Amino acid sequence: MSLRSFVRCSALIGLGVVSGCAQPAVDTAPSAVGPRPALPAPQSSIIPTVRTAKPVGWGADETPQAPAGLTVRAFARGLEHPRWLYVLPNGDVIVAETNAPAKAPGTGGIKGFVASLVMSGAGAGVRSPDRITLLRDTNGDGEADVRSVLLSGLRSPFGMALAGERLYIANTDSIRSYPYSDGVLSIDDPGRHVADLPGGPINYHWTKNILATPDGTALYATVGSNSNIGESGLDNEQGRAAVWKVDIASGAGVLFATGLRNPNGLALEPETGRLWTTVNERDELGPDLPPDYLTAVTEGAFYGWPYSYFGRNVDTRVKPARPDLVATAIEPDYALGAHTASLGLAFAPGGGLGDAFSEGAFIGQHGSWNRSPPSGYKVVFIPFSEGRPSGAMVDVLTGFLNERQEARGRPAGVSFGKDGALLVADDVGNVVWRVSKTAP
Repeated sequence: MSLRSFVRCSALIGLGVVSGCAQPAVDTAPSAVGPRPALPAPQSSIIPTVRTAKPVGWGADETPQAPAGLTVRAFARGLEHPRWLYVLPNGDVIVAETNAPAKAPGTGGIKGFVASLVMSGAGAGVRSPDRITLLRDTNGDGEADVRSVLLSGLRSPFGMALAGERLYIANTDSIRSYPYSDGVLSIDDPGRHVADLPGGPINYHWTKNILATPDGTALYATVGSNSNIGESGLDNEQGRAAVWKVDIASGAGVLFATGLRNPNGLALEPETGRLWTTVNERDELGPDLPPDYLTAVTEGAFYGWPYSYFGRNVDTRVKPARPDLVATAIEPDYALGAHTASLGLAFAPGGGLGDAFSEGAFIGQHGSWNRSPPSGYKVVFIPFSEGRPSGAMVDVLTGFLNERQEARGRPAGVSFGKDGALLVADDVGNVVWRVSKTAP
């Protein structure tokens, strides 16, 4: 064993995690999926599994696999950690090329050091490009032939939203706005500050997503927790594990919903106009617990974190307990499987991908780093009817793991192009994929 491996394993064992230091337990039971999942009993172990998929990238002729009737091709290759997508009214696609902000030396202690090793092993250790890139398909062939840096010099940007003639960008610690006009390829204006978002030196979950309200007067904003289950102290969780609502004119924000450990995707369901989100749940309760989930977001509601999961299932590790809050916890609408890292969320705009995918939610599952066998690493579809989930989860895009369980890519943000094609940001493969209905 090399010195680096020895140090790495010693650090992991000291934290109660393992990756390459011991054989992980293999779990073959399916993760909980669906509106009423059967949840297993919590499991604990001295050395929980940490299993990252080594990033290897895509071969020249390789693409993900889609069901019959759908075609996959690269909309843009050679990007730098493309994480999130937004489609502008004229059809231009803007991509947040981004990653976690650099940590100050010593921040996070040994746990932070180990976390950086794990993320590096999963392909997430690259320096953040801190820019928004614009992609344009001028001839309609399904491939971007124009590429331009729209904005640069940002701070781990993630969410993007257009409201009126201003483009809003969610950095890891703030929301800024920039003037936008149709067809522009770059924006040189320094922009203006709209609102602060919880950040700080820990900033455990750094991604901040935003979505404009239909009337364009406010932004919903996601803020993940600063820990797994509050172990960094609940004082460090103020304003976190929540969806905020920020008034654009004043910058004033209010907590819209709380107890959501790490919400990422945000979208309005087309039939009802209700807000929905995807949430990454906590770790170290076993390979199949608790499930990540998709849920409607009710104003003023509490969803359990850190005191309970998937409704009122108490996490006995969290002290002091809060039975008063657990009694109010809302059960999510749809379990997406444990440790899938479900991120991107987009509702189908109609029948652009065929009747089977005309009504429902598409979700980018970034993939597990602490489960054996791995979970996620695909794009899935949840059918909806009358504004609610109405059927079994369907795989839409697979093949991100090869036969050796190495990661060709990892899907993150999803969005729909103006032409009805599904776009998928792959931040390990450095590609934006385009999924369209196969031509007759």
